[in-house]
Amino acid sequence: MELAACVVCIMATLLVYGVMQERIIRVPYGSSGEFFQYSLFLVFCNRILTCAFAITVMLVLKKDLSPVAPIYKYGGVSLSNILATTCQYEALKYVSFPVQTLGKSAKMIPVMIWGTLIMQKRYGLRDYLLALCITAGAAVFLLYGDGAQTKSLSGGENSIWGLALMAGYLGFDGFTSTFQDKLFKGYSMEVFNQILYVTLCSCALSTFGLLTQGNLFPALSFISRHRDCFFHVFLLSLAATASQFFINHTIKTFGALTFAIIMTTRQLVSILLSCLWFAHPLSWKQWLGTLLVFGSLYYKSYAGATDRTKQAVKEPESVELQGKTDTAQQV
Repeated sequence: MELAACVVCIMATLLVYGVMQERIIRVPYGSSGEFFQYSLFLVFCNRILTCAFAITVMLVLKKDLSPVAPIYKYGGVSLSNILATTCQYEALKYVSFPVQTLGKSAKMIPVMIWGTLIMQKRYGLRDYLLALCITAGAAVFLLYGDGAQTKSLSGGENSIWGLALMAGYLGFDGFTSTFQDKLFKGYSMEVFNQILYVTLCSCALSTFGLLTQGNLFPALSFISRHRDCFFHVFLLSLAATASQFFINHTIKTFGALTFAIIMTTRQLVSILLSCLWFAHPLSWKQWLGTLLVFGSLYYKSYAGATDRTKQAVKEPESVELQGKTDTAQQV
């Protein structure tokens, strides 16, 4: 039940986040058709609001504001998160939102790679096959939908640069969630504590980046000229703040790989619901992709439950065997 609630909350907040992100980056403002060009400023606004909310909640709940882990570890999560978010925003300048959605379907693979490198996790052949099936199913569903056929997909060098940015996003994002998982497991750390210090580091890094690039005041000037942009940035930051709390809770409770599965499934479900709601026909290839994803998820759930049952059966047997051994030794 808790996992289902996390899934719903993550999907709802990221739906708003995705809509606002595309509106700000891809649609011009004003009669002059001026585009918003300051991706790092969006990161800065997101983190400022998240940081303020985290401090407020911790003060209300009377939580200790001291850092639990060394600051540089929070900084590592912060830096990779900023790079991932910036790559995501910049990629929208070169590829369409559906193409970006297609790229995000490969989230599970980087998480498994980083899990092996950072946390020394060992994934079996079954885990890798399930990850490939879910990724392939989501890719097939998105690739053969009407929304994937856009002019941005055939944009020559721009398309290549956009795909390179998406690869950077996947790599940095996979590192972020895996290292967050490692911090939760390595320290007695609450969700609010990690969010607070990661976002504090992000605020410092993004401010430094904006000042060195000379983009802070131009960005402020832009949103002062276009009040609707200010409103969109606020909504984006609000959605980002809410999603951060649900995402961190999910990673702490269920792990980085479960979060990656949720994010991959979200891409497919959002488009599937759109097709059903607006009566868009689905091709047989899209139905095949749907079957691959949900079949793999069902099998993963079934196999996980079976493994837990076997483990529960083995533990009493081992305790009973140990008891018999101790009795024999006493005799």
